[in-house]
Amino acid sequence: MSELLDLVSKVIGWADSNEQVEAYAAHTRDTDVEVYQGGIETLSTAETDGVGIRVVLPGDDGNRQGFAYTGSLDEASLRACLSEARDNASFGTPDPFLGLATPDGVEPEELDLWRDSLDSLSTDAKVEMALELERLVRAGDSRIRSLRSASYGDGMVEAAIATTTGIMRAYRRSGCSVVAYAIAGDTDDTQTGFGYSVGRAPDELDIAKAAAMAVERATRLLGAVKPASRRTAVVLDPFVTSSLLSILGGTLNAESVLKGRSLFADRMGEQVAVDAFDLVDEPTNVLAYGATPLDAEGLATRRLPLIQGGVLQGFVHNSVTARRAGGDARSTGSAVRAGFKGTPGVGCRALTVTPGTMGASEVIQSVGDGVLIQSISGIHSGVNTISGDFSVGAEGLVIRNGVVSEPIREFTIASTIQRMLMEVLAVGSDLEWLPGGSAGVTLAIDGMSLSGS
Repeated sequence: MSELLDLVSKVIGWADSNEQVEAYAAHTRDTDVEVYQGGIETLSTAETDGVGIRVVLPGDDGNRQGFAYTGSLDEASLRACLSEARDNASFGTPDPFLGLATPDGVEPEELDLWRDSLDSLSTDAKVEMALELERLVRAGDSRIRSLRSASYGDGMVEAAIATTTGIMRAYRRSGCSVVAYAIAGDTDDTQTGFGYSVGRAPDELDIAKAAAMAVERATRLLGAVKPASRRTAVVLDPFVTSSLLSILGGTLNAESVLKGRSLFADRMGEQVAVDAFDLVDEPTNVLAYGATPLDAEGLATRRLPLIQGGVLQGFVHNSVTARRAGGDARSTGSAVRAGFKGTPGVGCRALTVTPGTMGASEVIQSVGDGVLIQSISGIHSGVNTISGDFSVGAEGLVIRNGVVSEPIREFTIASTIQRMLMEVLAVGSDLEWLPGGSAGVTLAIDGMSLSGS
């Protein structure tokens, strides 16, 4: 990482006295393998280097921002990139709140997010992991007819950021995963189910667990029928809860709140969920797939209670949204960016709810009668994060007298996010970090409308 730090330090050294300059450099390595019927269907590897440069120019009517990036690290290309960013800034829209982050006195935590063993793993070994996953799924049950996909993927990133405002930091992290989508059949009935395992290095992956999960989730829905419409309690399995938390993360984004695009706007300090519901962004938790010691502006990430005891505590900010919000608002170290080709936005990285004391089976038992939701669809079109309306397609299993029974499909569940949070019945203890930006846990919610036949 020292080479990247030297690089970004050099770039900001070329800044003019009347401008702010930020340089973000990244080196990434990625592998993706997908297999089918014992052979390689796709295999791709990529290694990229690049630098993104932001320039902020002051003006009487507000600051103007420009951005440019380059995939070449020679001095001529970097100087040309800086010149382009300056030129772009001259055409920017004036905004008094634009500007780079400044050191806030919070030191980054030392997080163990890197595994040398991933860097040394051969491509043949990665292919073999995907093939082993496929073999285990096919052998898991006689009703498995095929696989939609069996794949292995990994990524390693090293990044450094420097600014003329006094930031000079770097970090690195690695991650890998295996994912299978199984297709099960019985006579004319066909169902699909997925399984996965994630880790920082290959020896942290559990291929057998991923295969067994895919088999179980596909086969247990065989024979599913369309249920009768009714109002009912639902139990969200951890993967579905993870999707719900991702939606909540978007509503707690300060940019959305300031633009009036969040159902939580103007609700700071109010009771928005049951007392037992705590929502936290934990980017410093090494178990989280999205963990990182630094945000996209070079500030230290930190644990952020967003809803505590059911009461809304705050929103996630980057430096620009904090300035725009005014008052006591400060960056929460929540700037995010896709890579060196983009500028920072704001968002959550590792959302989780504080787990309860009951295991998944105990949560199901406590509900009595209801529905276990295994998967949902249409989440982007069926959820309105401004009004809170929530209506998605679903499939799962009936819960009868506290016991999971027959499978059901082709129905929708509906409510509002506001009501769902106030109708939480139980939070499970089975917290599991999943791929993406949120954890999963079994979650029981009362009073949802089920629309079937």
